[in-house]
Amino acid sequence: MATNFHSNSQLPSDISTPITRTAKPNSEFYSIFSEQEVLGIINTLEVRREIPLKYSYKGRGAKIWDNFYLKYIIPKWYRTSSVEIDLLSTNFEYINGNIQKCEKVNIIDVGSGNSYPVKKFIYKLNKLQKINKYIALDISEELLNVSRKNFSKWFPLIEFKSQTIDIENSCIPQDLLNDHNNNTANIILHLGVTIGNHHHRNKVLKNFRDSMKKNDFLVFTNETGSNSQWDGSIRGGCKYHAEEIYAWIKNKIGIRSEDCELVRKYDSQTDSIVANMKLHHNYTINFCSQGINKNLEIFKGEEITIWRHHKYKIPELLQEIEQAGLKLVHYSTDKYLSRIMVICEVASN
Repeated sequence: MATNFHSNSQLPSDISTPITRTAKPNSEFYSIFSEQEVLGIINTLEVRREIPLKYSYKGRGAKIWDNFYLKYIIPKWYRTSSVEIDLLSTNFEYINGNIQKCEKVNIIDVGSGNSYPVKKFIYKLNKLQKINKYIALDISEELLNVSRKNFSKWFPLIEFKSQTIDIENSCIPQDLLNDHNNNTANIILHLGVTIGNHHHRNKVLKNFRDSMKKNDFLVFTNETGSNSQWDGSIRGGCKYHAEEIYAWIKNKIGIRSEDCELVRKYDSQTDSIVANMKLHHNYTINFCSQGINKNLEIFKGEEITIWRHHKYKIPELLQEIEQAGLKLVHYSTDKYLSRIMVICEVASN
């Protein structure tokens, strides 16, 4: 029997259909990322609802990062120091004193960005005539261009090499590491507390280990402390960089601003502080280009991680270093005990 409804009657809630909106990544998105990278983004969205932070440094994301660094990190007249630069300065004597058995060093800057953090460090080594060459490695070709421009201006007589690399998925290419002079050591730098941004930190450390030989050093920085005891204060990269990435992703993926919000919180699954894009509507993201045709459903209330950082406790840090086949030889912290610089070598078999 048919049922009649008055004009102001409402349909029963159990037969109503939620409206699903469609987002289509724009042409610039596909011009920035290779087919393999697009497939990687689709996979991480499907498996763990995340767009890895490393991809945000590509395209215009390189300019976003460079502007963030120049505005909030580089020393100015009103901000006379940078923790990264200070830690490199503090550890200079140790590093230089323990490479004396080698005549020269290659500086291999993984995640080089704009190369500002290493400027003073290289200046000191160059004065001692220790520099063989500087190698900038980054996932972003655009940031490597910034690095080349800066470095060539600062040190026009030092050999500069660069190459794109995703250190989470590959080792440093051997053709960059091999040197005809056996008296040359490699100092591999991974600065900017970047190790804490990786989802697979253990893979990154193992890739570094497999890239190293006797006399080489791995030098990296990170924040220290408890992630679970985060007080909720939003600052640094969690504030400024995450906001820029959030706007960038909305624009490139095609999600309306009114349909989502930026949420920061502690993620117990990964023991990290994260910035997530929380959706207020059901969305279908249509990836259609480069031979890819994939519809991905993201539901109202779900969150996509776009920024993450993991702080280390010292015992955990030591464990991850050892598991990767590395040996801690020296470390120091800033005056607030909130930032650490770690120096490692290959562990003896």
